Amino acid sequence: MDSKDFTGWMKTGLDMWLLSAEAGSVMAFRMAQITAGGSAGSAEAKLMVTEKVRAVIELQTRFMSGALDLTLLGATQGTLNHYRKKVAANNKRLRKA
Repeated sequence: MDSKDFTGWMKTGLDMWLLSAEAGSVMAFRMAQITAGGSAGSAEAKLMVTEKVRAVIELQTRFMSGALDLTLLGATQGTLNHYRKKVAANNKRLRKA
């Protein structure tokens, strides 16, 4: 493994860690809203499932169309970027509520 690959995988490891931290925040906000119940909680639960299905379909489409890099590192980074954007959007939306 050359230094470029090493640096790429180190950045990818950091991105994985950041995704897990960001997703944990979103999960906490969502669970608070869902457990509060009512129409807002029900709407959030439905939105959560819809967004997860849509995100995986979008990623599969990107993969099958060749929009993701074909190398292991590139595909991993593309996948992380895809999900980090989704999680960031949810984090922003949920923090406003």
